[in-house]
Amino acid sequence: MKNNLQIAFLAILFLLSGCSFNKNKKSEKVERPNIVLIISDDQSWTDYSFTGHEHIQTPRIDQLAAQGLTFTHGYTTAPLCSPALASIATGLYPHQHGILGNDPVFSSSERKYSAEWMQERMEHYRPLISNFEELETIADVLGENGYTSLQTGKWWLGNFASGGFEKGMTHGDPARGGRHGDEGLKIGREGLDEVYRFIDSAEEQNKPFYVWYAPFLPHAPHTPPDSLKQKYLPLAPTEAVANYWAMCEWFDITCGQLIDYVEHKGLKKNTLFVYVCDNGWIQDPDKSNVYAPRSKREPYEMGIRTPIIFNWNGKIEPEFNTKNPVSSIDIATTIYSICGIEPPAGLQGINVLDTTALNNRELIFAETFAHDFTTIDSSLYYRMAIDFPWKLILPDKTNKPEAETELFNIEKDPHENENLAGSFPDIVKDLQKKIENWYISK
Repeated sequence: MKNNLQIAFLAILFLLSGCSFNKNKKSEKVERPNIVLIISDDQSWTDYSFTGHEHIQTPRIDQLAAQGLTFTHGYTTAPLCSPALASIATGLYPHQHGILGNDPVFSSSERKYSAEWMQERMEHYRPLISNFEELETIADVLGENGYTSLQTGKWWLGNFASGGFEKGMTHGDPARGGRHGDEGLKIGREGLDEVYRFIDSAEEQNKPFYVWYAPFLPHAPHTPPDSLKQKYLPLAPTEAVANYWAMCEWFDITCGQLIDYVEHKGLKKNTLFVYVCDNGWIQDPDKSNVYAPRSKREPYEMGIRTPIIFNWNGKIEPEFNTKNPVSSIDIATTIYSICGIEPPAGLQGINVLDTTALNNRELIFAETFAHDFTTIDSSLYYRMAIDFPWKLILPDKTNKPEAETELFNIEKDPHENENLAGSFPDIVKDLQKKIENWYISK
């Protein structure tokens, strides 16, 4: 935690730069940085060298973390990519933005993921996209304040324009494979030229820029460069694990390429890098491209925990914050606050640079819905509350009648091996009430 002198120093630094911790009112004097949002895809919080992995090497993300404000207890809003990404884009929980899972439930005689099935899916998904377009995204708000923006990588909501992006790679046409990113999925795996051209164009226009870099990495298919695979084969217990580990480093390499280009252009001192992962992953040791239980799609730490990093060279003081849990919903609010922009109404996130707000927040939440979803009530599986060091996993009694309520001390037991719900009934009762009040107030 920062002491009083550090807090005072950081406050003065931000005031001098035109930024403010607590006042988000628009001001022409605010220095508005370029913003690069880096989003990993299917990677657990343990799978970086800076978080202690014995073999995976992620030197560029390590450097980003060491030089930034890094929250080791960051959380995504859901352990599944589509709702998690929609939350990052809007600063809203899934039950607020309405994107609960990856695909809507619908009846079809067509083979899943065939062209015909994709077309039917889009017909059922289109109303959700229309509703989403009514929300204010980071790209929308920044665009209203003079930014140009680019979408690359994963994007589930049709065309990139649905997220308010001025430019993008994802067309969203189901007839051409549009479901979760289409052309955008080439970024990183096939180079970063699209991002480089966009940065060049923004510089020529003398405009601040916002980049959504959400590559299909380390997401399956786990097809790393052979040099990386050969590096990890002697270290991993199985080939499937080696491939996954290699994918994590491949992703890190692309992050370094992006960071290096920003620095090459002389823009690093005026660029905010934000890092987060959409959801976790435990590689099944015996099945390539398959995740193991208690990770993706599940409410456990290996499903929803992620490092969250805010890195702005010379403007944000480096710190490893190991005590304050933060959420991906905080990313939007923090960006707005840094830029001196009033956040849209309804956001529950906080500016994580505001130490008072950070320390005064009681807890954060997350939720898990069905992969193929209908309504909130019929698709809800779990709600989670994190009041460090406590974490409550509350199953929905209707949709998960056999699941038990679980309470973990995630400081002492980060891999959730010991359910303490029976030993601390008062804590369970208190957190359950807070979850229910949170949902009532939605």
